[in-house]
Amino acid sequence: MRYKVAVFDCDGVLINSETSNLFYYNELLRRMGRFPLTQEEFAFVHSHTAEESVVYLFREELGFSSDLIDKALMEMKNIPYANYLDLLELEPGVVETLQQIRPPIKTAIFTNRTTTMPRITQRFGFDALFDSIKTALDVKRPKPDPSGLMELMEFFGVTARDVVYVGDSRVDELVAKAVGVDFFAYKNKELKAMFHVKHFSEIGGLLLC
Repeated sequence: MRYKVAVFDCDGVLINSETSNLFYYNELLRRMGRFPLTQEEFAFVHSHTAEESVVYLFREELGFSSDLIDKALMEMKNIPYANYLDLLELEPGVVETLQQIRPPIKTAIFTNRTTTMPRITQRFGFDALFDSIKTALDVKRPKPDPSGLMELMEFFGVTARDVVYVGDSRVDELVAKAVGVDFFAYKNKELKAMFHVKHFSEIGGLLLC
């Protein structure tokens, strides 16, 4: 087999979280008296940490004062993410594919999610499907900083040529490029990748060939 470790992004790859993220951030914006997410802003919050997203949504160039960011971060704590868990959907073929490639290939998650990841892990049983789960809370700097992916390589005792990273955003593409691992783009033809995958079940065949 070509690879020893397959690392996956979470949002947009393992789970479809577009609806939940849209509702969650729009609720925050409503409480803060701001207009709803634009399409460009939604693309940003979908691939960055919650703190980075708030800084971006209330940036000074939109006319917001810097102290509003701190207020928005505090308000986020008053919006239970559990209210939006039912809107999350597992991508079709995830469980079957991961069971197919394991245990010959080790599996891991590297995501910019933070405090919400434990609830997602519990809901979808990710503990039984992945050998390691690394979030933005586990690293000094979130993606696109590649340190988290490098730490996973050290954890598994492998080199870049042994690893493939599966993601759906420009942030993911940059992480893979920075470390020198192969990159599979999931449902995003605009990214530069070794393979472009339309359905999760295609990944099993690519990894086991």
